[in-house]
Amino acid sequence: MKFKLLTVLFILLIACTEQSTKTSPILYYVPHNSAIIIKLNDKPSFSSELENSDLLKTLSLTPPYTSILEKLESLKYIQPNGESILAFVELGKANFELLLIAQNSDDLFQIEDGKNKVVENISYEGKNFDSYTVDGANFFSTVLEDKIIVSSAQMLIENILRNERDLTADESLNKLYQIANNQSSANIFINTNKSNPLLNHILSDGHKVDISKFTDWVSLDFNTNKDHLKLNGISMANDSIINYSNLFKNSHALTPKTPALAPMASDAIMAFTFDNYENFALNQKRYLDRSIVIDTTFNAVEEIGFVYMNKEKAVILHTYGSENILNYLDKLEKTSEEYQGNEIVGLSKSDFLNHYFNPLIQDFEANYYTIIENAFVFSPNPETLKTFIGNFKNVSTFEKTSVYKTAKEQLADESSMLFVSNADGIEYFLDQYTDKGISKNVKIKELSQYSFAAQMVADDNFHHTNILFQKIAHETTLNKTIPYFTLQLDTEIVTPPQFVKNHRTNKDEIIVQDQDNNLYLISTDGKVIWKKQLSGRIQGRVEQVDLYKNGRLQLAFTTDNQFMIVDRNGKDVPPFTFSYEGGNLNPLAVFDYDRKKDYRFLVTQGTKLFLYNSAGQIVKGFKYTKAANPILGTPKHLRVGKKDYLVMKQEGGELKILSRTGDTRVNVSNKINFSDNEVLLHKNKFTVTDTKGHLFQIDEKGKTTTANLNLLPDHGLDATSNTLAIMNDNVLTIRSKKVELDLGVYSKPRIFYLNDKIYISVTDIQNQKIYLFDSQAEAVSNFPVPGNSSIDLIDMDNDHKLELVAKDQDNSIIVYKIN
Repeated sequence: MKFKLLTVLFILLIACTEQSTKTSPILYYVPHNSAIIIKLNDKPSFSSELENSDLLKTLSLTPPYTSILEKLESLKYIQPNGESILAFVELGKANFELLLIAQNSDDLFQIEDGKNKVVENISYEGKNFDSYTVDGANFFSTVLEDKIIVSSAQMLIENILRNERDLTADESLNKLYQIANNQSSANIFINTNKSNPLLNHILSDGHKVDISKFTDWVSLDFNTNKDHLKLNGISMANDSIINYSNLFKNSHALTPKTPALAPMASDAIMAFTFDNYENFALNQKRYLDRSIVIDTTFNAVEEIGFVYMNKEKAVILHTYGSENILNYLDKLEKTSEEYQGNEIVGLSKSDFLNHYFNPLIQDFEANYYTIIENAFVFSPNPETLKTFIGNFKNVSTFEKTSVYKTAKEQLADESSMLFVSNADGIEYFLDQYTDKGISKNVKIKELSQYSFAAQMVADDNFHHTNILFQKIAHETTLNKTIPYFTLQLDTEIVTPPQFVKNHRTNKDEIIVQDQDNNLYLISTDGKVIWKKQLSGRIQGRVEQVDLYKNGRLQLAFTTDNQFMIVDRNGKDVPPFTFSYEGGNLNPLAVFDYDRKKDYRFLVTQGTKLFLYNSAGQIVKGFKYTKAANPILGTPKHLRVGKKDYLVMKQEGGELKILSRTGDTRVNVSNKINFSDNEVLLHKNKFTVTDTKGHLFQIDEKGKTTTANLNLLPDHGLDATSNTLAIMNDNVLTIRSKKVELDLGVYSKPRIFYLNDKIYISVTDIQNQKIYLFDSQAEAVSNFPVPGNSSIDLIDMDNDHKLELVAKDQDNSIIVYKIN
């Protein structure tokens, strides 16, 4: 209601202005080819706001900003009183010079403190003007009636003197000038017909645009402080000229629905709304200058949304009726799959949205779609749609983020166009569309504290425009676990996905293998970096090592018949491609005794043990190369105090505890019918269970204590020095606290110690649910979440929020972000 009242008042003001307002004399001196005009209502305040804006400081190294600062250098010697105008005028290709128009006064120039001053008078066509050089800054000035004109370019002064008798004010500029908010320190007027060179100087090759096709004039009130930059005003478009903003003529703005559908992890959203598709189609027809019959297929569409996430784009059509669109899409259906109760449909044609919604939608491949409530969501790949579905079902959408909430507080509820972005979104657009000199010098890390928004609200003769850069005062604790991305592989996944460190970015990536023995390395944002064919399935976990002690990490593992190390690019690291006749290798054990990266790699095959050093040579001093019975599972390196122990289970119930050299260090007399759990160190004791549910703990002297825990044979166990977690049937025990879960088939528990906090995870494989608890057996908020394997957990992207990765469907992985 308040917004509509302001609109009415604005229309009345326009009407009154046209009838009674005279042109401000100062406007006569503004060149008609000025690209940007700044009305300075309070120059000291304006200068102070520029100097103290944290946001502008982050942009201070970009070429356009530094170029403008150079032009403004001369202004520090000029202190105008009252009304003044600053104009940027193109002289030469993409070269913009400065022109200042102000009321003349005796104290206007303050050059007394300048150390090197040269002032000379120049005569031009019978008129005079002055040239100033002060401490390296050059500028020129002339006085006309009661106004003084100062410029960085001599030519601009000469042009005004030559045409003094024929000077006129731009009519559109005058209208906007009269209604500008004088309470702002400055008002900015942009002549889009003259601003293209300035804008295209910023944009990269291939992305040059004609801003005049968007609107004719833009007027913005400038307001900034330490925490925000706000530009509020209007834009005007000539009805007789084809303008982008006229696409929304004769249509009322609506409240955008895209933020309520976009996943919480989205980097940016954009929405276009209209309450009358027929009027939009007529405007579109005029804009495109094409004579075609308006199609009714999409006549129920009232909003077009764009969602940017992980460098992917999705398009949403919000509708109030779906029958015509469904009939159209049914004819294009090629494939179909179900995901969490939603159908994801593959389409045989992908360019139709570009045709129906040009110029709003361009170069978009609508290969897949799904329906969420009354909205059709399109994407080039099905994984993006799965992220939409998972987030929506989890009520984890963009509208709940602090980025969106911060922006929404400053914007009108209804929008014809709305854009909201976080710093990652800004980085994406800078990388995609601007010159490399811009993106390279913007301090993205410092921008992470800000919400960015732009809004246009169409009215009959003008458009309200809001641009906002607002520091997020308090990051809202959302306590949400959201699907971050999913990725479908070629075939079924056979190893639990795990995180591995990228030594170049210090972020974590994902390694996983499919049933065709392809090993995948997947980036932080869900892209396949490489795929490598192996001879067999990886046994156990992939280990990371720094063979050359230079910070560059490699991946070490065994398959059924090989011990391999590959580098960051998936290439084999010689000589580490060892094959073993007969296969049947256990998972690789990697020891780094003194944490000096002098690695020992232990490969076990039946009763055989092969211990290698970092050069790929057999360690000659290791004595235990043949066991009495086949070794079970992965040998472990455990450290108690300053002593190292190599621990391994053997068939027949023998637990071997050796020294570094392979000598027996602890004699264990008990024969244990080992369960399928590793030997762990808990309370400084070697801890293991048997198939009858007993817990065995052996101290350094070989003394064994036994506790009957009445566990089932297939129970799961994990432990740290102080925390013991046991999964028995559907009961999870953490530090003696029991949690009864739904009936199912559960993975072994896994303990993670991250950010000074203990987390325990189990997965119900049967019902595809992932559970996560803290050390007090309290469930983490929003768990369980869908998943189909044991998990890995880490702060993947260094944003101080944890991510977990797991198998999703048979051939896909899913990453969740825990807020």
